[in-house]
Amino acid sequence: MEVKISAKDVKALRDQTGAGMMDCKKALVEAEGNIEEAIAILRKKGQKLSAKRADRDAKEGAVIALTSGNRNNGIIVRLSCETDFVAKGEPFIGLATSIGQIALKNLPDSLEALLGLPFDSEMSVGEKVTEQVGVFGEKVEVKAYEKLETVAGQGQVLPYIHMGNRAAVLVAVNLEGPQFIEPGKNVAMQVAAMKPIALDKDGVDATVVEKEIEIGMDQARQLGKPEAMLEKIAMGKLNKFYKENTLLAQTYVKDGSMSVEKYLQSIDKNLTVTSFKHVTLG
Repeated sequence: MEVKISAKDVKALRDQTGAGMMDCKKALVEAEGNIEEAIAILRKKGQKLSAKRADRDAKEGAVIALTSGNRNNGIIVRLSCETDFVAKGEPFIGLATSIGQIALKNLPDSLEALLGLPFDSEMSVGEKVTEQVGVFGEKVEVKAYEKLETVAGQGQVLPYIHMGNRAAVLVAVNLEGPQFIEPGKNVAMQVAAMKPIALDKDGVDATVVEKEIEIGMDQARQLGKPEAMLEKIAMGKLNKFYKENTLLAQTYVKDGSMSVEKYLQSIDKNLTVTSFKHVTLG
């Protein structure tokens, strides 16, 4: 005998899982009215859907930046999906924020470790994300995770979320106090706008430096410059590269008369950035 499924039970299952009404009804029918079994069925379907959509591009999503109450540390989590429609919805942003809060509380060392943390009493973060594939009907994945901590507990970490959760930045400054919050956030906005690859020239990967020198020498050679001058010309181009691509040397976007480093020193002669993290969609 077929079990009669009430609208109340369908709504209760939908409220718990976020799945569509018809999916909830089908799961309840299959589970003969048992809500717990129906939840398990929906999760399994979510896993199957996840496998089917594994080759799809998940270039949309939400990037969340959160910092602790004492601003000693912060995290960035990027939760990805396939469409802008899903990415802008409150359920999706809420899921990204919940995962971010778990990351901030536990400060795992890797994305893999984050996915293994408990989301609730029933499933891990990774299992929750897989379940939500069935709910949203799209490929959903935690695409990136970064954490940033102050050096020896000194200073503060400040967040900035750019363009409706399409990018997020964390900046660590070396001085504590409310007067340094706005300057830190201004620099975080600089990172979002100008996309530096390192804090200063010492942070640029050696292979990048070698490539820039090689390019500079080739360009000078093509212009007919003497071989003896090629390296000197290339080093000049390298210095320009540093100015354009390292945070402290970049021209400050809110005041083109000074670098980011000079801007910070104009607030306090000892103020500087110790590190930063930047995560974007795409």
